[in-house]
Amino acid sequence: MQAIVEARTGLQVKAVISNRPDAGGLEWAKARGLETRVVDHKAFATRDAFDEALATAIAGYGPDLIVLAGFMRIFTPGFIAKFPRRILNIHPSLLPAFPGLHTHARALAAGVKLHGCTVHVVTPSLDSGPIVVQAAVPVLPDDDEKSLSARVLQAEHRIYPQAVQWFLEGRVEFTAGDVIRIRGSGVSGDCVISPRDPQ
Repeated sequence: MQAIVEARTGLQVKAVISNRPDAGGLEWAKARGLETRVVDHKAFATRDAFDEALATAIAGYGPDLIVLAGFMRIFTPGFIAKFPRRILNIHPSLLPAFPGLHTHARALAAGVKLHGCTVHVVTPSLDSGPIVVQAAVPVLPDDDEKSLSARVLQAEHRIYPQAVQWFLEGRVEFTAGDVIRIRGSGVSGDCVISPRDPQ
């Protein structure tokens, strides 16, 4: 979230919303004059009820784009249907490899030579939405989870603001089969805010 806000993409941040009252990103956002709000999932009996409350809160700001940054809950299809093709997420792997959790450990265990991150549009299928952009990083012989994670995070901070900027500039095109192409970037779609932490 911090990297996106500080990238000066032209993004007008209408609100930073978290499902966790203790999220560090909330304090960071408040200190910079951004509106913050908490919709605590623990206050709701079901996923559907939480998603409905969160969708109502988000819709009140009339956003063109919803940017997930450390949000670790899976949305219901009903939530996603309210904001079609307007929810972005970043995942710490080169999707479709290693969807879900513990991506760095799984990459090391698999012995891959390249790892990385993916910005994708959120769909009801976990980590399976159309890919906007990816960044690859080498897996070094002496890497552990910590060192590999740090290298991937640097790439995340580079490509997530870039993807946001492409959306703001209207350069993202959804083609047949929901493959994304970026107009004027040389990047084709077939290649390659809700904070947990201010980083």
